[in-house]
Amino acid sequence: MQLIRLGFLLSAGLLAGFVEAREYRYSDAHLHYVDFFQESAGMGTLLQRMDEAGVDHVMFSGIPVAKKWHEDEPKRPRYYAGDDAAAYWYSATDVLIAHAYKQVPEAQRHRFHPFLSGFNPNDKNSDAHIRRMLELDPGLWQGIGEVFTRHDDLTSLIEGSTPRANNEAMTRVYHLAAEYDLPVMVHSNITSKRERNPLYLQEMEEPLRNHPHVRFIWAHAGTSMEIHRHQEKLEFLFDTLERMLESYPNLYIDLSWTMLRPYLTDESGKPDPKWVKLVGQYPERFMIGSDVVGRFDSMGEYMQGFDRFLDELPEDVAHKVARDNFLSILPRRVHEALPASR
Repeated sequence: MQLIRLGFLLSAGLLAGFVEAREYRYSDAHLHYVDFFQESAGMGTLLQRMDEAGVDHVMFSGIPVAKKWHEDEPKRPRYYAGDDAAAYWYSATDVLIAHAYKQVPEAQRHRFHPFLSGFNPNDKNSDAHIRRMLELDPGLWQGIGEVFTRHDDLTSLIEGSTPRANNEAMTRVYHLAAEYDLPVMVHSNITSKRERNPLYLQEMEEPLRNHPHVRFIWAHAGTSMEIHRHQEKLEFLFDTLERMLESYPNLYIDLSWTMLRPYLTDESGKPDPKWVKLVGQYPERFMIGSDVVGRFDSMGEYMQGFDRFLDELPEDVAHKVARDNFLSILPRRVHEALPASR
């Protein structure tokens, strides 16, 4: 009898644990439909991978530069860092995004949120170009970005001078973003590969301070894979973000690519309690993404890779980070028009 009762209790405990297990639906807050050669696996594959991975919504963007296959290179590179050939600003990426979006069945379009990225952030004409794009397709574009400013070795490969998030050209873009109620995703490295201090922080902090009506998404919180190859982990990052989140209510953090490890979790996947506490303290300011580039087979792996961290958060906060926070920063007209179930 005791054994039966013990078996029942164990079974009940296992069932209770099963019932309490969380299931997440996601918004992929950082996705590039094309790669650095402006090529893509296509909308059919993307929709299939979204459905398989439980991804309800995606930030739908191009790549603002194209990698050159230089005359002197015998083999076509597979990535922007594949050889020493330059990259160049490529405005047609947004034409590709608009075209792909218009191929999506009407019933599925609310899941795609096009961000406009094909402009040179060093060119003070860029705001005029963006305005033209917005007027050509009224209501299509829901954000600006990912804007490439300081971006590892890509910065030196792009023809022209180094773009900065706080230059005059981008200042004009921010004013336009405020006018149209568009969030802006900026890739702006917080430091260089070797400096163990927030060398370039001012370039991101200045726009946050000067444009309080613009919602800024900081891609990967200023980190990058190349920085981590040299430094492994930025020890100053946590304290810097903690201060900035308190100081700038218009700052939102994209946790894709380089943030899951070594920051949110350790190598074994165990969540870091201080990061759990920080995200819980600012429950509407963090979002997750895959940062896939033109190929989508790894989307599910990347998105579900956040589950162990999400499980440590209060359940309502976890669902916000997994899906709802990205939707909340979209233009009001978009957010209010989403289906009730989103």
